[in-house]
Amino acid sequence: MKPSALIRLVPLLAGALLAAPATAPFARPAAPAQSAAPPVLPGYWEYTTSALGQRDTETKCVRPSEINRFFGGLSTRHYQCTYPTREVGAGNARFEGSCVSRSGRQVRVRLTGTYQPEEFTFRGGASIRAAGIWSPYIPATINARRLAAQCPAGAEYF
Repeated sequence: MKPSALIRLVPLLAGALLAAPATAPFARPAAPAQSAAPPVLPGYWEYTTSALGQRDTETKCVRPSEINRFFGGLSTRHYQCTYPTREVGAGNARFEGSCVSRSGRQVRVRLTGTYQPEEFTFRGGASIRAAGIWSPYIPATINARRLAAQCPAGAEYF
């Protein structure tokens, strides 16, 4: 794949890294002593994705009912993802899965990182299928932090 094609795919890569998991709650396989409490808190969050030298920062209000979808890979309207590997516990997380866009574009995603109730950092990458060939994994990061427990008026909801 040509470098210019990869640069045009940065928005796709960021979308894949931010795509919502369609399966599994907080951990798989579940650890016997794991708490049912969510790994991060609801509220007003800022998150930044970086890939191929491009950064995108967004803020969203996350309701308690949306924490699993938000933390487990974040979300866009463009991708449906499944994460067969989904391990969360003791401040560490690992996700591996695949995403498909509405148009049928396929992306494989790998992320590992650390989390606390008010922040998380994932590093990993995505492999994009184009012309029937999978690209090498393209490095990417997601850094998120909770700005406030309450969302400001007019905030966009997750």
